[in-house]
Amino acid sequence: MDGAVSAEYLLTCLVVAALPGTGAVFTMAAAAGRGARAGVVAALACTLGTVPHAAVAVGGLAALMQAGSAVFTAVRWAGVAYLLFLAWRLLRERGPLAAPAQEAGAPTVLRVLASGVAVNLLNPKLTVFFLAFLPQFAPGGAGAGGAAVMVVLSAVFMAVTFAVFAVYGGLAALVRGRIGQGGAAGAWVRRAFAGAFAVLAVRLAVGGV
Repeated sequence: MDGAVSAEYLLTCLVVAALPGTGAVFTMAAAAGRGARAGVVAALACTLGTVPHAAVAVGGLAALMQAGSAVFTAVRWAGVAYLLFLAWRLLRERGPLAAPAQEAGAPTVLRVLASGVAVNLLNPKLTVFFLAFLPQFAPGGAGAGGAAVMVVLSAVFMAVTFAVFAVYGGLAALVRGRIGQGGAAGAWVRRAFAGAFAVLAVRLAVGGV
């Protein structure tokens, strides 16, 4: 297992996590709506959403989730539907900007956690990463040694993801403090995030990850 976490792998993890995607947009929307704490919660939730993908890869079930399979297609379209749902919820809200997981009287932290997990659970980009890319860094293939290395590599990817998303959330929280939550500025920010979710849904629908 020595040397498994190479500089090349760390750089790739950073690039994958930093590229604007569903998890990053969700985290920024949560932080813009509820503040830095909600951004951290959203970052944690999106990180937890990668666990099932990692478990499938480590378990050697790659054949089940290959691109083009019925399961992969189902995950992709479920992700499209969920992104459009988040966009719709943001557009229908009125008044102060709020995170897409917020509902009146609901435990906000739990809802942000649940929504964030769902966002990355239904993200085919992560399926591709864990099943097509991760095994290349695990010498020994599906054997015990290879599986152990893949667990370590998965944990590293999750740590990088959380750190990058937390930074995104912090930046969004700073913007929130400058523009305020109400008025025209808040409405335009809400529309911008709704538009971002819609664009990501379209990209996912046409086969992008």
